[in-house]
Amino acid sequence: MLFMKENLSVGLLLFALFLGAGNIIFPPLLGQQAGENIAVAMLGFLATGVGLPLLAIVAVAKAGGDLQVLANRVNPVFGVMFTSIVYLAIGPFFAMPRTGSVSYEIGIAPLLPEGFTHHSVSLFITSVLFFAFILYLSLNPSKLVDRIGKILTPALLIVILLLAIKSFITPMGQAQQAVGSYVISPFAEGFVQGYLTMDVLGALVFGIVILQALKDKGMTNTKQQINTTIFAGVIAAIGLAFVYISLSYIGNTSVESIGTFDNGGSIIAQSVKVLFGHFGSIILAIIILLACISTAVGLLTANAQYFHRLLPKIPYKVFLYIFTFFSLAITNVGLTKITNASLPVLLVIYPLAIVLMLLSLLDHFFKGGAIVYISALIPTFFVSLYDGFKEVAITLPFYERMLKAFPFYEQNLGWLIPASIGAMIGYIIYLSKRP
Repeated sequence: MLFMKENLSVGLLLFALFLGAGNIIFPPLLGQQAGENIAVAMLGFLATGVGLPLLAIVAVAKAGGDLQVLANRVNPVFGVMFTSIVYLAIGPFFAMPRTGSVSYEIGIAPLLPEGFTHHSVSLFITSVLFFAFILYLSLNPSKLVDRIGKILTPALLIVILLLAIKSFITPMGQAQQAVGSYVISPFAEGFVQGYLTMDVLGALVFGIVILQALKDKGMTNTKQQINTTIFAGVIAAIGLAFVYISLSYIGNTSVESIGTFDNGGSIIAQSVKVLFGHFGSIILAIIILLACISTAVGLLTANAQYFHRLLPKIPYKVFLYIFTFFSLAITNVGLTKITNASLPVLLVIYPLAIVLMLLSLLDHFFKGGAIVYISALIPTFFVSLYDGFKEVAITLPFYERMLKAFPFYEQNLGWLIPASIGAMIGYIIYLSKRP
């Protein structure tokens, strides 16, 4: 009984670290746009939003909770560079500022008097208070399990459960016709939309937080650490699946009552007003704030721990302060600019992270042969790099014509076949060099 209780708290911690504002915003938008194809689209979304992160947790657990250990299998220099980029991308550069900005624009702004909603001063004050609280929670990471896993997460689940129950008991309407890419390829579109949650990248870096939490609880046995981390991953996956399905259902049935929106935050904001009347905005604020707080703490802690280990002469607390102030500054440029700046980077590094993670799970077949990783990651990089360039309107017509020959290119999954072919070539080379 004690084993279940203690490990459940770790699982709830991991779930809370995953569940940020983006995880709440994107499923309702998918629900609206997928229409009658919601089931197929949600399967694709769950693949990248739940399935792959769970596999990433397993991969990181077997590597001792360390992304750099995985990346070093390619090359030590690549290990440091790629790991640092991933940490910074889902930390102080993009994901952490997004938590602060979303907390204001969706959680706080709707509660402010008319005229203050888009005021830069109110955003600044809110973001200062938000990151001050994040810094306070992060200064003592050994208490993360108690503060997040046992307090914030249950509260968050209760609020989302209320939304889900209300939407099922009194649905706002029927599913409408699918739009955009959801008409022709709902699974592929849902799969790519799952990128936006950054869950795979999060899974690769949260391992270090979970490992530290287990050590603080006195767990030193490596096998036990791995098993507990995997167990926590399963708990987190179940929680994420529940949240995604519930929120996508809300979006899917909302069109008749609130109309269509191109922003998942607006869909949720309007839906909770329909479902809960005057209390809707308050409920939404609670959801957003709890989700953003828990995720921001995990991201800040993970980044500070990693870079302190990389640069041990700089104290852990110094990194906490640096990343907190940096995130605070970026938060105040606004949510739209943060999202626009992050997407090109995400399109480049996400496929690399997926390929690295999947190969690490198959590592025992080629005994960690670097050639397999290199052969798979190089073509993946050249395809994903161009996807990033396209997002900022940089195109090379001759190169794009060549990439269009690959299946799934139009669905932004053109890297799948080159990565697979590269991995097979690398494996053949590995076999040919074996004594």
